[in-house]
Amino acid sequence: MAEKFSILIVDDELSVRDSLYNWFIEDGYMVDCAEDAKHALTAIETRNFDIILADIKMPGMDGLEMHRRIKSLNKDAIVIIMTAFASVETAVLALKEGAYDYVTKPFDPDDLSHLIRNATKQISLKLENEALREKVTDLENVEDIIGNSEAMQKVLHEVGSIAQSSSSVIITGESGTGKELIAKAIHSNSSRKYFPMVSVHCGALTESILESELFGHEKGAFTGAILDRKGRFEMANGGTIFLDEIATISTKMQIELLRVLETKRFMRVGGNKEISSDFRVICATNKDLKKMVENGTFREDLFYRLNVVNIEVPPLRERIEDIKLLVDYFIKKYCKAMSKSLVNIDSAALKRLEQFEYPGNVRELENMIERAIVIGNGKEIRLKDLPLGKEIVSSNVESLDELEKKHILQILNKYDWNISRSAKALKVDRVTLYNKIKKHSLDQKNK
Repeated sequence: MAEKFSILIVDDELSVRDSLYNWFIEDGYMVDCAEDAKHALTAIETRNFDIILADIKMPGMDGLEMHRRIKSLNKDAIVIIMTAFASVETAVLALKEGAYDYVTKPFDPDDLSHLIRNATKQISLKLENEALREKVTDLENVEDIIGNSEAMQKVLHEVGSIAQSSSSVIITGESGTGKELIAKAIHSNSSRKYFPMVSVHCGALTESILESELFGHEKGAFTGAILDRKGRFEMANGGTIFLDEIATISTKMQIELLRVLETKRFMRVGGNKEISSDFRVICATNKDLKKMVENGTFREDLFYRLNVVNIEVPPLRERIEDIKLLVDYFIKKYCKAMSKSLVNIDSAALKRLEQFEYPGNVRELENMIERAIVIGNGKEIRLKDLPLGKEIVSSNVESLDELEKKHILQILNKYDWNISRSAKALKVDRVTLYNKIKKHSLDQKNK
């Protein structure tokens, strides 16, 4: 992809500049020329060049001194010295001072093109390494977890305390509180962070599909299994597997999961060969697993195998002091995503947001801010831009369940009961929305 790279040619001979310019333009590079060091340095101060080809002998400032000036501006600059045979010693001195390489006149086009390609490979490798370091740093910082409240600081302290262990973790909390973000924080601050974190949303899958997802399958194991496929436990080798909505799995899957956690060995569906995998398991649920154990719907031995460490993520209504921080974060996030100028939120709108109880927690707040930025005037989020308007405070709904029911029905009616669009607006999957519709006994007669 030569067009990604720019080259500056610095030579006092017009014929040399023209020849090199045409060669590299033909190869697909972006090329500029300068007739002397003074013009070259001016160009470098105003624009970044990936590669600089500089003649050693030029009137005024020579190529060696220009190279020193360039390195003072950018120590990582790739400078290739051009020289006649008589000046090779000077070119070698430039190498000692950090030049990438030198070439002698007259040039062989193939040799010069090969040298430039090697230089671009070095640039690409450096950029990839920097991107990887930034990614790892971002993971360690886990900037998406916003909260200065005592409740959230307690959660973050727990994350830091358990991250380096390999103990199983259950993260509990209401829907939309950010349980998966907490799981990512644990993984990203652990020694497993250089290996994958593999997520499985158990509640969205039938028993047979979940079994295939977790353990993989062999070709021909069932209709449609046309190829061997690795399961999520196998993919998570060395890393972490995150099982969301763990309370929804069947009794059969509970038994199979218990065996895998005890032995770290399993077989693919339709296979007869045991596979081992070194993974850490983190689960999340918005259900009370202890009560499920008491009423016999969740295995006690599996519960204790998973519940080595428990982290409770507080609902948003219990950390009101974090709402302003979250609002500011989501405003920056969506203004950037939509290429909009940064907007503010007026005091009346913020006050209403701080008084709302948020049945959908942080996910619901995020949805409100995203919508307000889309429909607003682009300068300020006002009360009328918020999706529930005056109902945010004045609602007479007595319970959170009733408030959730009302909000889901409002979204469904807004999108004419289109399940896909409604689920997307609510930031949940289709299966979760169907479950909520069933839970609240909603139908289109409620319009």
